[in-house]
Amino acid sequence: MSELPEIRIGTADREKALDALSLHFSEGRLTVPEFDERSATIASATTRGELDTVFVDLPATSTTPRTPASADTSAGLDWRAVVMPIVIFGSLALFFLTDFDQKWLFFLLIPLAGALLSAGGHSKSPKKKKKNR
Repeated sequence: MSELPEIRIGTADREKALDALSLHFSEGRLTVPEFDERSATIASATTRGELDTVFVDLPATSTTPRTPASADTSAGLDWRAVVMPIVIFGSLALFFLTDFDQKWLFFLLIPLAGALLSAGGHSKSPKKKKKNR
């Protein structure tokens, strides 16, 4: 069933369209000025037809955002999203339940865990082989 271009859209539709546009940008189909212009169009769009004009010259893609390859989404759950709250509540528990003179140090576990978890989830594009001259 084709949707009418006059149908009003919501925030979720704009977010999906922006995710799809970001995918096109990351795959090199758009320049930075083109991406900026089309992003502004998406942000101000109120109907389905306004969104469709942004993608007229781009190939159809899935609008679902890609997840990092190292995230375990086989069960639909990213383990990093589970570990971080555990670290936060664990730091609080250690702070209140231990008899350590410098309890404030336990709170350093929170940014440390955040940095380690976020650094482990972002892999760069495959390394290119260097050409020998």
